[in-house]
Amino acid sequence: MNTPSPMDTSANKTSHNADYCSGLGRMLKHPLVRAGLLLGAGFGGLADGIVLHSILGWHHMICYSMDCQPVSVAQLQQENTQDGYFLLVVWLMVLTGTAMLFKAASQLGTAASGRVLLGSMLTGCGAFNFIEGLINHQILGLHHVVPGSPHQFLFDMLYLANGVLFFGVGAWLVWLPKSTDKSQ
Repeated sequence: MNTPSPMDTSANKTSHNADYCSGLGRMLKHPLVRAGLLLGAGFGGLADGIVLHSILGWHHMICYSMDCQPVSVAQLQQENTQDGYFLLVVWLMVLTGTAMLFKAASQLGTAASGRVLLGSMLTGCGAFNFIEGLINHQILGLHHVVPGSPHQFLFDMLYLANGVLFFGVGAWLVWLPKSTDKSQ
């Protein structure tokens, strides 16, 4: 059985570029794409929280100083608690995305596409990184990727660029015609 692309519908056979917005709407209605977007956003948040917050200790969800280094044990406990709530939210996103993935798999049967799922996950991760970086780093200034570094702005821009790159590669994988999908 051929794997249907999220863009494949009988209404979309006229032109590959016809009605971009309508095609995007159809893509977002594809259950595998929706599951992948949520899983990708959740995994992107977990990577941020685990690697940048906990392992590298570069920043916390909300920083109270320019270099994001706590000045007391009480402040560190508060920052860790806030990080914990953030990680809880993204963990719930992963759980919900996993449930959506199982539902999509039961609906699609053998028509599920690994390429579409991977692309959707990369798109979701990229969207998470870009939106989180734009809002928390640039607009609200809650924290920065490497606060207090002489290259703080560069690290923030690289984080945003990572989001755009992941989003673009993921969207490209989702939009590829089904004939290039080898996961059948």
